[in-house]
Amino acid sequence: MKKKIVIGLLGTILDSGTSRKRWEKWRPTVSIGQFDDFLVDRFEILHTRDSNRLAHCVRDDLAFVSPESELNLHTVDFNDPWDFEEVYGRLYDFAKAYPFDPENEEYYLHITTGTHVAQICLFLLSESRIVPGSLIQTSPQSRNRTGEAGTYRIIDLDLSQYSKIHERFNRQTRDDVDFLKSGIATRNKRFNEMIEEIEHVALRSNSPLLLLGPTGAGKSQLANRIHALKKTHNTVDGSFVEVNCATLRGDQAMAMIFGHTKGAFTGAVNAREGLMKRADQGILFLDEIGELDLDVQAMLLRALETGHFLPVGSDQESTSHFQLIAGTNQDLSKRVQEGLFRHDLLARINLWTFLLPGLAERPEDIEPNINFEMEQFEQNHGQQVRFARDAQKRFLSFSTSNEALWSGNFRDLNACVTRMATLSSGGVIDSATVEAEIQRLHKTWIELGSPPKPSVAKKHIVDEDMWLSLDLFDQIQLRQVLKVCKESRSLSDAGRKLFEKSRLQKQSSNDSDRLRKYLAKFDITWKDIEAVRSA
Repeated sequence: MKKKIVIGLLGTILDSGTSRKRWEKWRPTVSIGQFDDFLVDRFEILHTRDSNRLAHCVRDDLAFVSPESELNLHTVDFNDPWDFEEVYGRLYDFAKAYPFDPENEEYYLHITTGTHVAQICLFLLSESRIVPGSLIQTSPQSRNRTGEAGTYRIIDLDLSQYSKIHERFNRQTRDDVDFLKSGIATRNKRFNEMIEEIEHVALRSNSPLLLLGPTGAGKSQLANRIHALKKTHNTVDGSFVEVNCATLRGDQAMAMIFGHTKGAFTGAVNAREGLMKRADQGILFLDEIGELDLDVQAMLLRALETGHFLPVGSDQESTSHFQLIAGTNQDLSKRVQEGLFRHDLLARINLWTFLLPGLAERPEDIEPNINFEMEQFEQNHGQQVRFARDAQKRFLSFSTSNEALWSGNFRDLNACVTRMATLSSGGVIDSATVEAEIQRLHKTWIELGSPPKPSVAKKHIVDEDMWLSLDLFDQIQLRQVLKVCKESRSLSDAGRKLFEKSRLQKQSSNDSDRLRKYLAKFDITWKDIEAVRSA
């Protein structure tokens, strides 16, 4: 059995009294020694110097009601018991110097006595595990019955032990993740894992976030959602300020982002507050940050590191404490090598980087996003629209196939659903409307010069999830087979290399077919290998 140790502040009001009548009132510190089911091995009583007499009286009374307990007094002086910084500092110093032995002793911080400030400080010391113990709270049994021990309650701040509280936290996290996804029940495992990490980081950090991904992948919408989530959790106070850096050039970029004074340049009739100042205590979203000029990048870096910047034409610094979210569809590392992006700025904004995949890379998420777009159309136009069964099957088949390039990503999807819903007859999208939309999309992508959609195996013949599902034996064998295939000119050439011994022994007459069947076990075709080799 571990020893029970109670640490608490002497209550100058509740514990007061030195006359015989003191036994007729409930005294919280003395009451702890009166519980038959909570035997204390040692009391550590903290008191101020001017309550020394009361401290000795309480110690003697505890010795009377709990003679088996060891009693220690500690002088802890507060110049101002309502000064949070001072009270926490004194209690922290006591805790850091105390010889805790959690393997052999259990510790309880008594939070009934002391000022509200002191009680909060004791709570924080326990919650942070600086004091490795629980809280104990005492209360009188009844206002009409005096001199009794009352009741006590143990509070363990390890919230993982409380299933309802723990589930509430989990539910809140799920709600937050769902909010970031606009309520869309996405199915792509990697995308969902990424959003969960973004939720975690967004609520615990004000460091810059870098969102990568192709145009239309949803960077702007996600940044806006991050701000709204932080606003809900009171981790940000200011506004969400957005600008597309691709629309800014030179002095215009400087003036737009950092502001300018009156007369700073031709046309500056009045002083203007820049976007950075408007984002003070909020979030500044710089979309296409890779398009900023180098001098703007230098000013941005200084603002990120110091919170200070110079408006155009001013010799007086302005301040803004903001969180930066940057978006780009460019390879910023390549821009650094080309001398078009500052290496130090990239290092500063590259702490939390998230790659948003294009719509074509998330075929399993296309259906829930179609449903979302249909719901949005209904909300915006007050008209309920649905697919005819055959039309829905045809459109889903097309939209998840290699025919659908989705070069504009979610902008393409939003536009095509809006068109079909608008053209629907009687609120039903039929097969003819779907076929017409498919032809329109094909024509649009051809006119825009969109490259053919890469196969799923464009970058990796076998994705990570599949590798993990294979036995180590199959992994080693398949890696070697693929290595030979990628180094070979054709399927026949690879077959000859892989089955050279079998050919000499005439055990197989068709190396190509043998290799084709082996690859088919893993859903791999020779076209997949050629795509990776030419990428």
